[in-house]
Amino acid sequence: MSTAGALLFLLLLALLLAGMLSIVLHTLRTGISPMPTSAKVRRQLLSLLPEELEGTLLELGSGWGTLAFALADHCPRARVVAFELSPLPYAFSRLRQRLAPRPNLQLVREDFFRASFAEASAVVCYLYPGAMSRLAPRLSAELAPGTRILSHTFALRGWKPLRTLAVDDLYRTPIYLYEVPAREG
Repeated sequence: MSTAGALLFLLLLALLLAGMLSIVLHTLRTGISPMPTSAKVRRQLLSLLPEELEGTLLELGSGWGTLAFALADHCPRARVVAFELSPLPYAFSRLRQRLAPRPNLQLVREDFFRASFAEASAVVCYLYPGAMSRLAPRLSAELAPGTRILSHTFALRGWKPLRTLAVDDLYRTPIYLYEVPAREG
């Protein structure tokens, strides 16, 4: 191998290791690694969202963007705002958006716990139990009554789903559909 070839190899190896380290560090920080949503789960989840949905649809923790792009395609009248903190999956999604743009998709590298949910007409998430527990009071406080919330794999503690689907996959992945209840008083 030539010196230039060896340097290129070392550079690529360093970039790969830096990317992996970035994912590990952000996984430790957020409590979950960026996991793509399988095609079967995406199809089932999208079946619970009306195509004519308008307003702002939030995806909390968009990872590599597999669900964000599907949401943008499925709900073309909605503005899809996809939040992701991990830089490598976020950069991958940005590249994908640049190569195959979805005009109704906005990718945001921000902690969604710092964002307002007040304007959302629907929320979609694939998080972990700790984040779901932390998220539940924010959703009930900030979302308008009747707003749909879809979560796959993890339930919202203390909430009763309107519907629960079990995906026909290896894990029998559950998808929970919630609706923000009317406020008392």
